[in-house]
Amino acid sequence: MATRDGLTIKAMGIAALIALAEFLFDGGGVGASIGLFALGWIVTLIVTRRAVTRVASARIAAIAAVGFALVLIDDPNIFALMFFGIAVNLAALLPRHRFDDAISWAGRLIWQGLSGLTAPLRDLAATAERRPPMHGVAATLVVPVVGAMLFIALFASANPLIDRAFGQLDWPDWGTMVWRTILAVVVLVLGWATLRPRASVTRIEGRQWDGGGGALTPNPAALFLSLATFNAIFAVQNMLDIAFLWSGAPLPDGVTMADYAHRGAYALIVTALLAGAFVIVAYRPGGARSRTIRWLTGIWIAQNLLLVASSALRTIDYVDAYGMTVLRLAALAWMALVATGLILIFWRIAGGKSARWLINANALAAAIVLSLSSAIDYAATAATWNARVALAQGKAGPPLDLCYMRRLGPSALVSLATLERHARSPVLRDRLAAIRWDVQRKTAIGQRRWRSWSYRDARRLTRVEAMVGTRAPHLLPAPNGRSCGGERLTSVQKR
Repeated sequence: MATRDGLTIKAMGIAALIALAEFLFDGGGVGASIGLFALGWIVTLIVTRRAVTRVASARIAAIAAVGFALVLIDDPNIFALMFFGIAVNLAALLPRHRFDDAISWAGRLIWQGLSGLTAPLRDLAATAERRPPMHGVAATLVVPVVGAMLFIALFASANPLIDRAFGQLDWPDWGTMVWRTILAVVVLVLGWATLRPRASVTRIEGRQWDGGGGALTPNPAALFLSLATFNAIFAVQNMLDIAFLWSGAPLPDGVTMADYAHRGAYALIVTALLAGAFVIVAYRPGGARSRTIRWLTGIWIAQNLLLVASSALRTIDYVDAYGMTVLRLAALAWMALVATGLILIFWRIAGGKSARWLINANALAAAIVLSLSSAIDYAATAATWNARVALAQGKAGPPLDLCYMRRLGPSALVSLATLERHARSPVLRDRLAAIRWDVQRKTAIGQRRWRSWSYRDARRLTRVEAMVGTRAPHLLPAPNGRSCGGERLTSVQKR
């Protein structure tokens, strides 16, 4: 049970956090302000709950939360925001329960979010029960306050002088009041859940993942037949990939390399995931561990790794033909994560590791990949790749999709300016200048509002302004407007 002083400090902390949110998010978009609020949140947690600094695991979570807050200052994105929320809640809960496994903690964090919805009301009710004089004061003030407001409203409607006096007051806009109220409630609910987490959250105990084989574990004969059959099926697919994808042999008539590469990439990754899930379920402790089944399991995992490598090669071939996109770049990162999971499964079997070790190792691998994804701008990476290939290969490379580059927004700004400077065709240079200037102008407008300012966009604007300046370019006349790719439209196209 929290002491009266401890509860008062937490109440002061959440009030300061609400005031910070009201100041930072007072219209004007969201930029580095969300990172500043995240820093304020973690500072409030550390100041009001000193146990966070005394427990090593909680300190690590708090440091991670600060890191994600800095990423949000540099470039606000959903991954960094999500991982900050996880880190700050882990920092709040780890002083009460050690870290056992990722799945158990996922359940605790879910219950933390659900229980936090009513935490402020629950604590307010508990405080009122312990402090009956405050309840009496509130009851005493209700009648005079409500009565005074009612009589003032009646007099204002009856007396034009009072009505005029009220009319000269600068009342806040109702829309602003509603927005500020909603913001305060959201910060109160989310922040209070970390300052005063419910005790039931950390009473949830993790399950024993290394128990018996269970009903889902097949018997040795079924496991042997399954692995032998699956190995044979996978061998056919892998041999086809080796024959056509890896060796470069000509495909049958009617099948292009782009079709072959594009159609299989994602389906094969799903296949590898299902295969990995089968191995985890079938190879639980208590199941068959004969040498033959170990060999079949190892061969199948190796075939799955080859399958993932083929999927990555398919994606790379498709990128070579049609260019890089954010989705294709993310797919390659996802394939690397799947391959890591398969290697960890093999490591668990070969080294006799526990299922809890496998869960935590995979969770750590996923956290590393997603954390890096929160700091890396995939859109800028895709734009840079497309620009460099276009400059190096020209028409021999994949087609340059200027509409897609424009949709990437500020992330493509430096790449657009680089292409513009090196464009030899006056028409192409005009198209690039039109797109670049539109993106540059909109980015500069967003950077003028400090609440929507971001450090990454500031660096981009500085680089682009050094390359092409701050003045509007001299563009070819386009009385009918331009397409998304910067092409001048004719009167027919406009209609």
